[in-house]
Amino acid sequence: MTRDQGARVPLDVDISDAELERQLKETWSSKPGLWGAISTVDHKVVAGRYIATAFVFLILGGLLAMAMRLQLSQPEARFINPDRYNQIFTMHGSTMMFLFAVPVMEAMAAYLVPLMVGTRNIAFPRLNAFSYWIFLFGGILIWVAFALDTAPDVGWFAYVPLAGPQYAPGKRADLWAQMITFTEVAALAVAVEIVVTVFKQRAPGMSLDRIPVLVWAMLVMSFLVIMAMPAIMFSSTTLILDRLVGTHFYNPAEGGDALLWQHLFWFFGHPEVYIIFLPAVGMVSTILPAFVGRPLFGYMLLVMALITTGVLSFGLWVHHMFTVGLPRVGESFFTASSMSIAVPAGIQIFCWLATLWAGKPVYKTPLLFILGFIVTFVMGGMTGVMVASVPFDTQVHDTYFVVAHFHYVLIGGAVFPLIAAVYYWFPKMTGRMMSERLGRWSFWLIFCGFHLTFFPMHILGLWGMPRRIYTYQPELPWTSLNLFVSLSALVLAGGFLVFFVNAIRSWRNGLPAGSNPWGAATLEWATSSPPPPYNFRRIPVVSSLDPLTPGENELPVVAGLRTDRRELLVTSVVEALPQARESSTTDSVWPFWAAVATSVMLVWSIFTPWAVVWGSIPVAITLIGWFWPKGSPEDES
Repeated sequence: MTRDQGARVPLDVDISDAELERQLKETWSSKPGLWGAISTVDHKVVAGRYIATAFVFLILGGLLAMAMRLQLSQPEARFINPDRYNQIFTMHGSTMMFLFAVPVMEAMAAYLVPLMVGTRNIAFPRLNAFSYWIFLFGGILIWVAFALDTAPDVGWFAYVPLAGPQYAPGKRADLWAQMITFTEVAALAVAVEIVVTVFKQRAPGMSLDRIPVLVWAMLVMSFLVIMAMPAIMFSSTTLILDRLVGTHFYNPAEGGDALLWQHLFWFFGHPEVYIIFLPAVGMVSTILPAFVGRPLFGYMLLVMALITTGVLSFGLWVHHMFTVGLPRVGESFFTASSMSIAVPAGIQIFCWLATLWAGKPVYKTPLLFILGFIVTFVMGGMTGVMVASVPFDTQVHDTYFVVAHFHYVLIGGAVFPLIAAVYYWFPKMTGRMMSERLGRWSFWLIFCGFHLTFFPMHILGLWGMPRRIYTYQPELPWTSLNLFVSLSALVLAGGFLVFFVNAIRSWRNGLPAGSNPWGAATLEWATSSPPPPYNFRRIPVVSSLDPLTPGENELPVVAGLRTDRRELLVTSVVEALPQARESSTTDSVWPFWAAVATSVMLVWSIFTPWAVVWGSIPVAITLIGWFWPKGSPEDES
């Protein structure tokens, strides 16, 4: 790194550590108060809001699930009327998939990736702040509609013609479609930021073969978001056009095709499963070595498995459509693809087992949830191979067998690792430890409650109980098992209650954690807990896959960044060689106002297409304010 030409500027190489910390804190800290909270672009603050909001939506979605289990606990129950039940069913799935699962994984990426690659902020930090506000406003939109008894009632998949203008009058389906636009805009924004951060902001020396597995997982997830989510945005937009403008994309009587919706939706929908699952895989691969006392087995195998899973995920969507009458040759192809994706998943599991076998496990709460994940995901994966077979899928399609499989894969395959990640990185985010006693209670309640709740659903499905039903007759053989499932759901809910109580209590009164309480080897533990606004006092230099090896207290650093403005180090894609210094944008309130203007336009467009024309004016004004240059180009990017 060389000095700026011309006038002398303050560089971190010229001053003491104490003075450097003071100057960096002054430069990178956000303003206090409400104005500072709205305008901050610190990736840790924004990601923390994302995580907290996503978990609020998890609680809301879980309450809806309990309401459904109450209704199904006995035959011909009248706790919830049919119309409200359809709203609850739709809101549960939409909340869990679009407002919790994908956002919380991207939020973990937005928090952890800059720390794990050794940079001071995420790429495009104002876009990151904008994405959070858009996500929040989209969630508020759909839940306000639910509170007003106008929530969507067409399922989280909104199949046409049920969701079309003929069978779904009013604005319920329009609200669902526009909620999709909100959440996918937010998801695409974060995905672009993660890709650029990983490729261009890694610490010097962090070549591609030294990137942590979690960062690889978040990178592959981001590419899946970029390639898959335009399909659902296009389909939801064309649905609104059919309903509001009078187009006929999905109307067979006018040359449209109802199956086009299913192809577009599931082209997004099945990669979405891996958008949720791949970050969980990265979390397991990152957490496991800290509790077994040895490096991860099969690093390159795990990375190749991540990439292979991401590629294969785009060849599976038709196995959701085996009963619609597609050509047998096409069904055979998707059967083969659906079964072959189990191969990279199996490779990952055997690498984790080898890591456990060769190490000395310390059974703390994060490791317990990882072990629970391995058991649960293997079971869910086996049923996934079963429903990949056309004859078997034809028998269990749209039964509770599919509900059980779906939850085994998503809760067992994503939520278990996510909870492990919360326990593991909670000290990094807050500087405090979570209670180990409450952690063990939450694990056993969640693990036992989950299997007692969802395993019997396989049996209900084999007995012929269909999905999406509001009630059933007492003479059918489902009564006792449904009651057992509903009671077991209380155990599962109790486990999550203990988890949230633990998190809140520990956040306020937990034991101090120290910088690296787990003795982990990845780079986020090289800074204090919680990290300062600037992440790293000086940018570290990486010389191995595990830079924080035992006994190595100090990392070599690269000096030469300015301290009077927010500045990042840009490195090469492959070898992570220093290439340039790039200024990082300062705090700004314009992303918030841009999100407000965009939200008004999108909500307004539910009622008239002219909203896109007139609503684009305030959006343009806020974007001009966002990108308006301040000072010289050297001082503002």
